[in-house]
Amino acid sequence: MRHVRARIEVSVLQFLKTLTSPTPAISDLQLIRRKSNNSHFRRGLGSDILSIFLSHAFCRRSLMKANNAKAFIRVWKVMELCHQLLCQEKQVTQRELFYKLICDSPDYFTSQHQVNNTIQDVVSLLRCSRRSLGIMASSRGAIIGRLLLQEPGQEILDCSGLGTSGYAITGDLNLLNKLVFHSDARYIIVVEKDAIFQRLAEDRIFNYIPCILITAKGYPDLATRNPAGLAILCTYKFGSIKMGLEAFKYACNVKWLGLRGADLSLIPEDSLAELKPRDLLIAKSLMSSEMMLQDMYREELALMMERGRRAEIEALYCHGYDFLGKYIAKKIVQGDYT
Repeated sequence: MRHVRARIEVSVLQFLKTLTSPTPAISDLQLIRRKSNNSHFRRGLGSDILSIFLSHAFCRRSLMKANNAKAFIRVWKVMELCHQLLCQEKQVTQRELFYKLICDSPDYFTSQHQVNNTIQDVVSLLRCSRRSLGIMASSRGAIIGRLLLQEPGQEILDCSGLGTSGYAITGDLNLLNKLVFHSDARYIIVVEKDAIFQRLAEDRIFNYIPCILITAKGYPDLATRNPAGLAILCTYKFGSIKMGLEAFKYACNVKWLGLRGADLSLIPEDSLAELKPRDLLIAKSLMSSEMMLQDMYREELALMMERGRRAEIEALYCHGYDFLGKYIAKKIVQGDYT
């Protein structure tokens, strides 16, 4: 963390040096461009996993441009708070940072989206990780299944014996790194919705398929067959352009286990939902994106656009609440995922 604190201090000194020079000026902030036209796929060292990397094209935040001025100031405001956090050796979530910023700088911050974007601006400027700025993810995930874990100084916890809410995953990566894990699971099933996670947990799917269930409570992957769900599956698989500097750290070779075109015969016609304009925009973006590397993904998306309808995995409840677990177990045993 000290090296990041030093980078912030160097940025301030360079800014002041330019401002107080014989020909004073306000320096622009040079950031790595987080756009699709500045991204490419490659494999990390010693890894077969493809992930997104950003090239060396830059954009600028300038105080002298009307449409940039507030964004320029926001970067300095966030860097100031991050410097304070690092000096105090504290960590906060993005949400906590948002509330602090709207209290201290209400003229510049009005939404969580602005804060999140500005954090990524700072990451791009300093060439560091979000974690190294003292910012951690919110605790929103949960895990259950064939896993024994032990926190420092605590008893071993058997996650297969927990209630349907599972074990809450902390957003503090430092604490996660201190956990000790043991498991005989062969599969990790990533679930979109908390309700689906709890259904599979209640059915104890991990007792007949050696697996661990994990959910981020809202990130579509397993449970939804729609354009947004496929976009997020690609984010799990390749990382995201907005976090291109860190994408390679979190990309993993996930497979699509959920509903596909061949499964639509299992679902009543009146359970299919019309694609909304936003769904179509996402679908068209994905079809033109390099992220859609697999032909299977393109075929599924093309079929969805042709039909103009999408299916939610909850529609399988028409066969009974216990059908979902059996459906997933059968797909895993048959290797019916891509």
